[in-house]
Amino acid sequence: MTTQTYDAPATTTNPDLAALILRLANGGLFLAHAWLKIVIFTPAGTAAFFQGLGLPGPMAYLIIAAELFGGLALIAGFKTRLVSLALIPILLGAIATVHFAPGFFFMNEGGGWEFPAFWAVTLLVLSLLGDGAYALGRR
Repeated sequence: MTTQTYDAPATTTNPDLAALILRLANGGLFLAHAWLKIVIFTPAGTAAFFQGLGLPGPMAYLIIAAELFGGLALIAGFKTRLVSLALIPILLGAIATVHFAPGFFFMNEGGGWEFPAFWAVTLLVLSLLGDGAYALGRR
């Protein structure tokens, strides 16, 4: 019988720490957005909002699930590259359906596309960095 041990890296690099910080920030933001849709707007209210935009109402439930489970996966560092890339279309969809018309600046009435575009870029960067420090997916 052999015993396997996990050899932790001797040092944690700046890119590892950067990925950790970016993972926690992005994951926390996605959890906050899921919470908003579940507790404040309610899933049914979110579905009605989606229908008002001309989208299928059931898509709201998929978006809520993606934000919730995607946020948890990012925080845990599970499949970081894949999850980051999978969440980008949600932000691009938010730009196309809600945030583009008010203009660039997010402080505009109705919220512009500045914030979701920057958020999408941070996910792209995270997909390039990978899991980083203290991640379930780290080998």
